[in-house]
Amino acid sequence: MFRLDGKVAIVTGCGSIGDSLSNGRAISLALARQGAIVYGLDRNLESAQETQAMIEKEGGTCHVQTCDVTRPEEIHTVMQDCITQAGRLDILVNNVGESLPGDPLSMSADTWQQQFDLNVTSAFLTIKEALPTMIEQGRGSIINISSVAGIRYIGKPQVAYSASKAALMQMSKTTAVIHARKGIRVNCVLPGLMHTALIDRLADKYAQGDTQGFIDHRNNQIPTGKMGSAWDVAHAVAFLASDEAHYINGTEIVVDGGFTATTP
Repeated sequence: MFRLDGKVAIVTGCGSIGDSLSNGRAISLALARQGAIVYGLDRNLESAQETQAMIEKEGGTCHVQTCDVTRPEEIHTVMQDCITQAGRLDILVNNVGESLPGDPLSMSADTWQQQFDLNVTSAFLTIKEALPTMIEQGRGSIINISSVAGIRYIGKPQVAYSASKAALMQMSKTTAVIHARKGIRVNCVLPGLMHTALIDRLADKYAQGDTQGFIDHRNNQIPTGKMGSAWDVAHAVAFLASDEAHYINGTEIVVDGGFTATTP
């Protein structure tokens, strides 16, 4: 079940930083393990190549290219190059995103715009490039990585991140409805508090660099007593990419250990 043999998947942000696994790397590995041919995009080519090497060591197939998804011309060129090389496109995973602190009083207009460019406009642009091929094929699965911050306040002053992730979800729903009869599915995965490669950066932004204290606080917020991992996100993506999820469209899978089921 949930096999992806022969399917072509583009994953944005396929690299990783630090010692922990990123969502993008775990997603790329999970899709490849299910048989997909992965085209990984990342602005850090060396990191993308590390992901490629991990996939190839396991016997999978992965191609990588440099791409800054905040640059529309770059997205167009790289996406079309991947599609031309592969000859098809079955799965698109928009994984890139970032959280910056601030509320309307403290956040600059430039930071607000940068968050929207990275967290939602990049997905709009990759989807724009992917849809013609998917429509011609009569099928395709688009999976956007949003966040539980898009559905509730989670205790951090990140107004632009929360707003952009909410916008990503609504864009996904609307696109899913418009193109459903053409065989296109668009869904979101909403990670909660996850222990990934970004944990040190988040601690710098929201806990004055106290990484262990930040980790302990986040673990304590989860009903299970422990944050999830990048694999939890990756497995949800792999399911949504599969044919077994053919009737799941225009919705979200929350991956949060029960976090959003609790009171703030």
